Amino acid sequence: MTQPPEQRRSFEKALSELEGCVRRLDSGELPLEDSLRMFESGISLVRECQELLDAAERRVVELTRAPDEPRTP
Repeated sequence: MTQPPEQRRSFEKALSELEGCVRRLDSGELPLEDSLRMFESGISLVRECQELLDAAERRVVELTRAPDEPRTP
């Protein structure tokens, strides 16, 4: 489920939240159900970060293409 750009977190914010999830999971102090919820949240954050990185890569490719190169969809 992709959010509109104005409702998305920044890459840095999403990555920071993901790091928090990893720290909590690594602590080993969460009950199983909480660990599963934290894992699900982490997976969602990984996907969100990947989408943001993919969008940034597309922008870089577009900005660095030669002026006479056809645009890619």
